[in-house]
Amino acid sequence: MDKITIRDIAVWFRVGVTEEERSHPQQLLIAVELFFDFTPASQTDDLIRTIDYFDVAQRLPRWGENRNWKLIEKLAVDLAEWLLHEFRPQKVTVEVKKRALPDADYVSARVSRPDGC
Repeated sequence: MDKITIRDIAVWFRVGVTEEERSHPQQLLIAVELFFDFTPASQTDDLIRTIDYFDVAQRLPRWGENRNWKLIEKLAVDLAEWLLHEFRPQKVTVEVKKRALPDADYVSARVSRPDGC
């Protein structure tokens, strides 16, 4: 299946187990894979026949405003469901990266969801 990949969009969301951690936004990196058939877009060379990755990248940071999560796992699932609903890929994979451990680059949660979940 064909896919568009957006790797490591920096966002500032409120996420953390404690209220103190959620009291201020922290930087996360989001990677998104949108799976769908490129055939209509490749035949017409028309943006309307594909997923506008610029639109995804612009809307994603705003999607998380005024929300908070305790777990990056829940954030990843919520984001995958939103992407399926808003952009209609056949499948989506989302990875949320958080700098949470002093001796690691990041911790991440990754989910994949087919359309209709």
